[in-house]
Amino acid sequence: MAIPQLAGRSSRSPLCCAVAFALLSALVESACADPLTFEYALAIAVRETPVLRADRSQVEAARQAAIPAGALPDPRLALGLDNVPIEGANRLSLDSEPMTMQRIGVMQEFPNGAKRGARVDAARGRVALSETQTHITRLSVLRETAVAWIARDAIERQLARIDELDTENRLFDAAVRARIAGGKGSALDAVASRQETAMIDARRDELAARRQKAIAALKRWVGPRAEAPLSGTVPDWPIARDTLEHALHGHPELEIFNARVRVMDAEVAEARADKKPDWALEMAYSKRGAQFGDMAMVQVSFDLPVFAASRQDPRIAARLAEREGLDAEREAVLREHAAMLETDFAEYQRLDKAVKRQREVLLPLTGEKVDLAMAGWRGGKGELVDLVMARRERIDAELMAIALEGERQKMAARLHYAYSEPTQSGEKE
Repeated sequence: MAIPQLAGRSSRSPLCCAVAFALLSALVESACADPLTFEYALAIAVRETPVLRADRSQVEAARQAAIPAGALPDPRLALGLDNVPIEGANRLSLDSEPMTMQRIGVMQEFPNGAKRGARVDAARGRVALSETQTHITRLSVLRETAVAWIARDAIERQLARIDELDTENRLFDAAVRARIAGGKGSALDAVASRQETAMIDARRDELAARRQKAIAALKRWVGPRAEAPLSGTVPDWPIARDTLEHALHGHPELEIFNARVRVMDAEVAEARADKKPDWALEMAYSKRGAQFGDMAMVQVSFDLPVFAASRQDPRIAARLAEREGLDAEREAVLREHAAMLETDFAEYQRLDKAVKRQREVLLPLTGEKVDLAMAGWRGGKGELVDLVMARRERIDAELMAIALEGERQKMAARLHYAYSEPTQSGEKE
């Protein structure tokens, strides 16, 4: 009876696995079907991006390493045999000679207080360094996630406009065919309308390919949820030159130098502390033969840093040189970010003006041109080719307006997450 029972269980196992897999797939599809808002994408990236998890692990490692930084070294246990004879009648005897002893001892080293304090400061500085690096990584993740979301959103808005043009183009094609049927057009006019349709299809294919690339870029930060439909809009960040310049000196990539300086100062102090002697205490108990008395030993030893000119002083000089190099490196990074700020802000201003010009001037002009060309064509005074070219210019202007708005938003995101503290709920630690 046991064999049929096992067979029954074995036959049910594939079915159970299939059901479990189906349920898991349904859960994944349900999660991916939820709309992906801008804030939700940022929250996912901060919570799940591997590079940020790796930095958090480094912070935890630094914190754990700081716990024993100022502790004394582990004591040493010594076991030994002293004065054991190796010749004569009492060779290798432990009881016959008065000086033969079985010894057990313990030794504790005591580094000087300045050295231990410097090690504690260095460990705390490394914790601060890891935390600052995590903050830099976090802002980078927020920035790149925001840029990826905005890029996909802009492409999808362009695709939506292309889809709207299909209806317009069908009406346009019907009007062309009706005109030809009424004897007011030529066969070439029908070709022109079909060319217009092919052009729109080509634009759609190009945008669809770019959409897949944008999803792939977003997937790096939010994983499979990048396939979900987008929802919502991007925040309208206030981008002001004075605010950005004021925040420049607090840029995380400059703040990290404060932690590095703290570590380096502690290492300089530890190098200088090497000139102060460490000391050690050793105690031992020695047991002799039964006819002899036991013995005890207490010993204190000190380091003698008498060759400082060739040992400690060069190490101190090396640390001081590294410390001076940090100041120069920080100045170089400050100048680099100041130049980047100037360049990025100038580009943001250009894009802001371009968006306004495109929407307030060029788009209305292309719409007016289409209306004039359409009126001329319907009145028999204009050529169809002029109308087709005017429609193409309007399509280009509409797609360009969306693209420019996306570029402006991406530049605003770069400036916001480089020089401003995140304040959105989805951006908090």
